[in-house]
Amino acid sequence: MRTGVMENGSMIANEMIVLSDTGAYGNHALTVTGNTGHKAMSLYNAPNIRFHADIVYSNRPSSGAYRGYGVPQGFWAVESHMERICREMGWDPIEFRLNNAVQAGDEHPLSKVWSEGREPKPEVIQTCALPEAVQQGADRFGWRKKALVSDDYHVVPGQPHLRKGQGVALVMQGTAIPYLDMGAAIIKMNDDGSFNLLVGATDLGTGSDTVLAQMAAEVLGCPLEDVIVYSSDTDFTPFDKGAYASSTTYISGAATVRAAEQVATQIRARAARMLVADSEVEKEITDTPLQPEDVELYDRRAWAPNGRSVSLEEIALHTLHSEDQHQIMGIGSYVSPVSPPPFAAQFAEVTVDTETGQVTVGRLLMALDCGVIVNPATASGQIEGGMCQALGYAVSEEMVFDERGRVVNPCFGDYRIFSADEMPEMQVIFVETYEPSHPFGVKAVAEIPLDGVAPAVANAVYDAIDVQITDIPLTPEKVWRALREKGKQ
Repeated sequence: MRTGVMENGSMIANEMIVLSDTGAYGNHALTVTGNTGHKAMSLYNAPNIRFHADIVYSNRPSSGAYRGYGVPQGFWAVESHMERICREMGWDPIEFRLNNAVQAGDEHPLSKVWSEGREPKPEVIQTCALPEAVQQGADRFGWRKKALVSDDYHVVPGQPHLRKGQGVALVMQGTAIPYLDMGAAIIKMNDDGSFNLLVGATDLGTGSDTVLAQMAAEVLGCPLEDVIVYSSDTDFTPFDKGAYASSTTYISGAATVRAAEQVATQIRARAARMLVADSEVEKEITDTPLQPEDVELYDRRAWAPNGRSVSLEEIALHTLHSEDQHQIMGIGSYVSPVSPPPFAAQFAEVTVDTETGQVTVGRLLMALDCGVIVNPATASGQIEGGMCQALGYAVSEEMVFDERGRVVNPCFGDYRIFSADEMPEMQVIFVETYEPSHPFGVKAVAEIPLDGVAPAVANAVYDAIDVQITDIPLTPEKVWRALREKGKQ
């Protein structure tokens, strides 16, 4: 990383040079490494940005797609580098970052030069609540401004070998791949007033079946249990590009909404006919027929402006068995021309044992702008799970190779993954915006929690011991050696 900043704290140039090891095969090599720059280098809107990447083959296991898709590696470098700039210049780490970060209305800095290896199309960032996320996250976390912190904060009473520290990292991701990711949905109405939702999107345990059903139920005016989901069976569900790129709620959700709106239009039209036919008194009062667009759907019923209603079950039976019989159903597909970025502020608090180098992460808090949150419970679970994954490679997970490229620690006994009782306290805050490119205003949730944990933890260690360690994981030996080197100096 190389960055040009003025004395007033404005960033005028930012450069990243990447060397990417793709192993013996080139799986995802171009797109993963491209994302490293496309997302991480776009957070700060410097007028001059340079991203250069070399991707090399080696006699090691092949690399590929992993949650975050190259972006965590980029933000590890960017946010560690921003912390170093702030400390060397004596600037507040949050104020400097926010003063240079992109804002709503800005052009996505790298969108005009990179689009997954295809012809790029410039995009404008429509929504960004990063300042609000930072403010709410800092308040909840108890962030201590560096200018106001005495050394007493870093000391643990009665244990002089322990040092405490806080760190922050700002991050952004993307939502699906524009002009590429496509999802489709089919909805049909059953004769009991329930609905079958057929989607190609695959629920990997993320809760996408529930979220897509919620969107359909919202449009159709019925409870969630009235939407029966069939997903992933390619024999009878429609096509979907795949559960990747933080795309399912955004892409498949938009397709579901389109299908549901077609069904809702047909329901309103039938309800208008039924309500007028049953109201001879109303016919005598007015010659104006009931218009379908005046019918509202909620509580499993279709409602006229005068308060009269008919149930969805009655509508289904009327359509299937009485007049002008036909199947009420809708088909929707969606491809997005944009990839609206979610934004987040990641906070971390650590305790470092200066005698052993052990880093203990006590708290993690992430405050996010992910658009409208359809299901807060599953979305929070996504964020907590992502922070857990990211914490692993921040402080313990590492593939170690010998000189011949063989993995030295191929077993989980030597490849340390956090267990439940070792996890720190975690908190999640959503600061909602309404993304205009989606019918429900959503943006991605899935990958962004991978981006900020490692640099925030490392910056907290930097704060605790005044030594910056520039490679992860932050193992005890690595931290211990850094402290010994500082002592020699």
